[in-house]
Amino acid sequence: MARFDATSAETLIHTFKEGLLSAVAHDLELRVDSFTVDVDEAAATVSARFDARSIHVVAAMKHGVKDPSVLSASDRRKIDDNLASDVLDSRRHPEITFTSTRATREGTGWRVEGALKLHGRERTITVPVTEQAGRRIAEVRLHQPDFGIKPYSAMLGTLKVKPEILVRVSLPAA
Repeated sequence: MARFDATSAETLIHTFKEGLLSAVAHDLELRVDSFTVDVDEAAATVSARFDARSIHVVAAMKHGVKDPSVLSASDRRKIDDNLASDVLDSRRHPEITFTSTRATREGTGWRVEGALKLHGRERTITVPVTEQAGRRIAEVRLHQPDFGIKPYSAMLGTLKVKPEILVRVSLPAA
């Protein structure tokens, strides 16, 4: 069994803006700073734990490219605070877990099915895993309301985050 954490792997979350004022808003890249992913290739199982309190904004995204100059340190703190208290309620729901129930080979990659527990709710998800440049990349789109999460909204809903987010976990290939 192999164990990965933030020293050898990376977990990123991408959010996308919408609403009447979306032209002045930003898509965001967030990073999970504290997590473990256990992969047992022989048993074809994966289990992961992510600390919801360790999710922090990395940068605003412009046309899919990070633009660290857009957000000040104060902006990033405010986003982190909103994320922790208003979106994830990470005091009540500090842990996000994934436990695979089935993993099957698909071409050069994998199809991993399992239970994701997020914000106190559990749902079955399917995660495609591909190999790219010596890394295993798992990418999944999540619909926040499926987990009881109300996407962030401001200015009477004229500025908001789309319900769908993209989660990307990158691990070293075995």
